Order: sequence, then C-alpha cells, then structure tokens
Amino acid sequence: MLARKTLRACLLPVSTGLTAFLTGCQLEVLDPKGSVGVAEKSLIATATWAMLLVVVPVILLTLLFAWRYRASNKSAVYAPKWAHSTAIEVVVWTIPALIILYLGILTWRTTHELDPYKPLESSVKPIDVEVVALDWKWLFIYPDLGIASVNQLAMPVGTPVNFHITSDSVMNSFFIPQLGTQVYAMAGMQTRVHLVADEPGDYAGVSANFSGKGFSDMKFRTLAVSAADFNAWVQKVKASPERLDMDGYYAVAKPSEKDPVRYFSAVDPKLFRNVIAKYNSGHVVDFRDANCITNTSKE
Repeated sequence: MLARKTLRACLLPVSTGLTAFLTGCQLEVLDPKGSVGVAEKSLIATATWAMLLVVVPVILLTLLFAWRYRASNKSAVYAPKWAHSTAIEVVVWTIPALIILYLGILTWRTTHELDPYKPLESSVKPIDVEVVALDWKWLFIYPDLGIASVNQLAMPVGTPVNFHITSDSVMNSFFIPQLGTQVYAMAGMQTRVHLVADEPGDYAGVSANFSGKGFSDMKFRTLAVSAADFNAWVQKVKASPERLDMDGYYAVAKPSEKDPVRYFSAVDPKLFRNVIAKYNSGHVVDFRDANCITNTSKE
C-alpha cells in the first residue's frame, strides 16, 4: 500500500505536466482553414489509418503471442521443429503489399491534385503576392497594388493567392500551416504555391527551414479578412510614408531579428525580378522549368 502511494506521488507531477504540455499544443496542420490544408489533412489521416491496419494487429499479436507462449503456460503447443506455414506467408506478404500499392496510388493521385504549382480552381480572380525570404524576416510584395509589407500578409477570404517565392539569403521555407503546403525559397530561383483561406482568421506563418541565429523569430501573421477589410488594409498600407525602391530594399534586407510589421506605400515594380536576377545574370529562373535554367524574364 505504501509503495502504491509512493508511486502515485511520483507519477502525479509527471502526468500533470504532460497534460499541461499536450493542452498547450496547437496542431495547426490538423486544423486547416483552407481547401489545400483540408485536402492535406485528409491525406495524412487516410495514410495513417492505412498503415495502422498493419501496425495495430502486429502490436496486439505480439502481446498475445508473448502471453500465450510464456514459459509457465504448459497447455500451449510446443513445436520446436516447426519452420514454415504457407498460410502465414501469404498473409504477412499480401496485406502489406496491398497497403503499399494503395498508398502508392494515393500518393501519385494526390501529388498531382495538390501540386503547389497548379492554380486553384475558383470563380474569383486570384491576387498575386511576391515573397522574399530575408535574414530574418519576410517581405511581401503586392505587384498589382504597388504596395509591400514586412512580416504581415493579408488576403481576402475565398480568394486564391498566387505566391511567387524567392530568397535573398540562404535557402528557406515558406509555410502557413493552417493553409497548407510548405515551399522552399531559394536564392536565384522562383518557386510558386497557390493557397486560399476559406475562413477569416489570424494565422501563423513560419520559416520551416533553419537559416541562422534569427530563425526562431522569423515569423509572420497571415490576416484572412473580408473583401472590405482587405481593401481597408490596402488603404492603410498606402497611407504609409515609407517607399521601397532598390536603395530602401537594401536597408530592409540587412540581417535583423524580431522585426516589427512595416508597410510600404510604393514599391519598385522590378524589385522581385531584380532580387532573383542578381544571382542569374539577368535571368529569372523558375525552379520547375528546364532544370532551373530557363529564362522566364519578361522585357
């Protein structure tokens, strides 16, 4: 009795701490707010359940065999010369093979359906956003609106967003967990991803690839708002006294940590292209095109 009370006293702080830890966890990937994220959550769940069809029976049978064929169980069949069973071989090979075949087909199909370069089908006209990963901040340029922001991204709910992504530093990764699909940002290259927010909210955006000492604070907020609120946000940015020409950009691009949100009411229209081109002798390189050597610049 004393030993039981002692064990309970020892385990109570551990269980309490574990409960508090798990309560504080926010599995944002499993709480999607956009169609891409919802599809990816479904893929994760389907693949997990398919693999559990093997994992769970194996665990249960291992426990069953350990109990049934324990040394003290004299009624269990003892067959030291037993070596082969065709029925067992068929089961242990056929079921995993079918699951692997199913997962292969599922992966092939969803890889094409969730291709980040594939535009989203929508009756709403998409907006373009150019993303530049810096040390250690994110620059968002709205080329059609002529504005830009640092560490804050705004998008209308229900409107697809075409992201064009690059880096002006080391390789990084652009990721909004609740909207889905992380995509790498690489210097001298342009990658793309298409996302949409189906619900209004303030979503976390992160750097998902270690990029130096300021990596842990390289975060941004994604504001999914109504069309009216998005227009109000645009007007707020346009009211900023700061402008982002190439000289101003070089000042912004200097390494810094925990940068506050900044707005720029005007942007050099060639800024994004210039950031990529300085690594490629004037050529804008798209990661998906011709092994990264196709000239996609527009005169």
